[in-house]
Amino acid sequence: MEECKRSIGTLSEEVLNKLAKMLDNSTCDHEGITCSLQVLSATGSPGRALLARLADRCCSLDFLLHCLRKIDHQEAVQYLSTMVTELIQITVQPQSQQATVGGRLVLTCKASGPPGLSYQWFKNNEETGSTPELVLCPLAPVHQGHYICRVNHGVNFIFSQWAHVRLVHSAGCSSSLFQGSVSGLLITHQPQSRAASEGDTLFLECNAEANPPAQYEWYHNMVPMKQQNTRSLKIPCVTTAHRGLYKCKVFNLYHEVWTDVATVVIGPSSITDASWVEVDRGPATDKVALLIGNMNYLYHTQLCAPIADVHEMTNLLRQLDFKVVSLLDLNCQEMHSAVTEFLLLLDKGVYGLLYFAGHGYENYGNSFMVPIDAPASYTSDHCLCVQNILTRMQEKETGLNVFLLDMCRKRNPNDDIIVQPGLIKVTANIVFGYATCVDAEAYEVKREDVSNGIFISFLKRRVCEDEKVTVMLDRVAEDMGRCDITRGRQALELRSNLSERRSLTDRIQTAECSASYSARNLQWAVAHVLPKSLCLQFDCGVKVQLGFAAEFSNIMVIYTRILEKPKEIVSCCAQLTDFPEDVEIDLKKSNQETLLEAGSLLLIKEDLPSPELPSRYTRIRGLQRLKTELTFTVCLHYTYSNMDEEVEERQTVTVGKPLVSKLNLHEPRRPPACSDSLSFSLDSFNVPECSSFTEGFASAGSASNAWSYYAQTGRESSTTDSPTSSRSANVPEETDSPELFDVPQPLVASKSLPHSQLNDTNYTFSDMYNFHSH
Repeated sequence: MEECKRSIGTLSEEVLNKLAKMLDNSTCDHEGITCSLQVLSATGSPGRALLARLADRCCSLDFLLHCLRKIDHQEAVQYLSTMVTELIQITVQPQSQQATVGGRLVLTCKASGPPGLSYQWFKNNEETGSTPELVLCPLAPVHQGHYICRVNHGVNFIFSQWAHVRLVHSAGCSSSLFQGSVSGLLITHQPQSRAASEGDTLFLECNAEANPPAQYEWYHNMVPMKQQNTRSLKIPCVTTAHRGLYKCKVFNLYHEVWTDVATVVIGPSSITDASWVEVDRGPATDKVALLIGNMNYLYHTQLCAPIADVHEMTNLLRQLDFKVVSLLDLNCQEMHSAVTEFLLLLDKGVYGLLYFAGHGYENYGNSFMVPIDAPASYTSDHCLCVQNILTRMQEKETGLNVFLLDMCRKRNPNDDIIVQPGLIKVTANIVFGYATCVDAEAYEVKREDVSNGIFISFLKRRVCEDEKVTVMLDRVAEDMGRCDITRGRQALELRSNLSERRSLTDRIQTAECSASYSARNLQWAVAHVLPKSLCLQFDCGVKVQLGFAAEFSNIMVIYTRILEKPKEIVSCCAQLTDFPEDVEIDLKKSNQETLLEAGSLLLIKEDLPSPELPSRYTRIRGLQRLKTELTFTVCLHYTYSNMDEEVEERQTVTVGKPLVSKLNLHEPRRPPACSDSLSFSLDSFNVPECSSFTEGFASAGSASNAWSYYAQTGRESSTTDSPTSSRSANVPEETDSPELFDVPQPLVASKSLPHSQLNDTNYTFSDMYNFHSH
């Protein structure tokens, strides 16, 4: 039914609160919904919080009803079904129009919902009509202004959008073309769908009659085409990159009209055997990325670059609408679990990207990523085989598989086992970008505070380019080849069977009714929710703010601020202590006055609310190992004006399981299978597939905000931000220095690593001690 395709956000507050109460009091024991409610229990009403997150991610009522039926919550199903039938939905919005004095103009508003809907038209708060169509005839200056329609059913109502009526004087056009037409612009020839072969010339045409004369602007997949502003569109020598949806915007000084959509299909070249038919795999249905950086090895050389490299890649991929999870210092079990959770988020048509920075090796054509707890003489049994991960990714029918491996590829003399990974399918969608060649090492440059890997130093300049992935990586290889410092030591190697123009910048287009897309967004977001900012009131009258920010998906910074204190208290400070043993806290760097002193080199103070207030910062690492809720003590030390002795008050705080700790990566996973349902997996709902795609493109940036790399505190992470805001809100200021491997300079805490063009002539090493291999 049509009503079920509406968003959960269309439900009234009263309906949402009643549904939340039913969910909170539910005795259902379904794994997925129980997990979701438990992880949101800290918000007060876990059911209300869950519904809010579903609404933020534009989940449909159909998806919610499906989940409620799956857990056999009959009360909620019956209540929601009743409410759905009573919802009012405007199906035809009134449009702004222009017409001449003395003419005739019709504003139309139509709505679906329960029987007996009534309409009220308003102009400047005065009621002007009570039917779905408001007829203004003959038009006079008094009719000019803004109109809105209210659709009513009992006490329920909904307003339409505003429509602006503007009167213009007749331009003297006597043509019968516009008699009876209020638009003043008429398309007389629509562009037609076409099928072409690679190398052919594509020709599309539209025509319109208008006064003043019409202008034209062509769009390909909703993106304006440069220098295509005539009624005819001609593209010589087309490729598969030209396939997609085309339409033209026709406009003049007063009017704007869009043509119908023309679908262009590009087949194989006409000079090849006609029996070969290209398979159209469609656009990206989503984009997800797992970034792992291992630095602090227990039995091997410590690395410095992964923290900065993962940080750089996270920022860049988020700008490309990837849902990114970034993890530092994982042991073998945690790496296996992280990959398993990553695979749960893949689905048909999804772009999957895996980036690893750390120790690694290659034996017999197979690449292995080394966890931080690998023994001194490690073998493949202690590591993760990249080719095995690829096999499991292919089971999901992914649209693109990209592996960026920033690690050494020397042979491991301790490992004589020939690993036989699963059979790799011929999918023509696999790209391997190795930071170095076979039997060679990958290097990082040691700097005072933060090191940068050579691979990422060049990759970050190119990764956002709107080019085929292999073309982009080829340019990275050329950049590295022109650099004196890398020549003879490290050269990027590219392996690919990519046959189509797949780019990391490709837009996401998902089916309007895709429940799997909604479930994937929810699963991805729930695991990266930060605790809400808290205000603690102490008996002495001091009020302390407690805030949280994410540095990585498994590293969080907690800050304390004194918001209020009585006048008789001359000094006070709040310190955190008594953390659980599961997480890693550097006691020497806890409760520090600056982020840099707390060990956070990548967060900047300006990313936090009210940065002008004095704060104390504590950095918590290894959240993936947290087995219970995060509980700690806030210890307030203060001194009265007439006392020399310091007084202490303590409060215990519990903030649930923040960020990736909800996934319990420390727990072993079952053997991988297509039907596995781990954590809050898609399969736990048996989500139905939908193959129809909308014409518009859905932005993944909304969901990626929930993985907010520099998550703002004092408010919930929003998933409804525009793509523009999600791409710019948390990006640290860049340095102005174009040199990358210049004389080592300390990295200021409020700066990110440079993205500017690299000056090869300035690449120098003060000595070879600054040159380290993975």
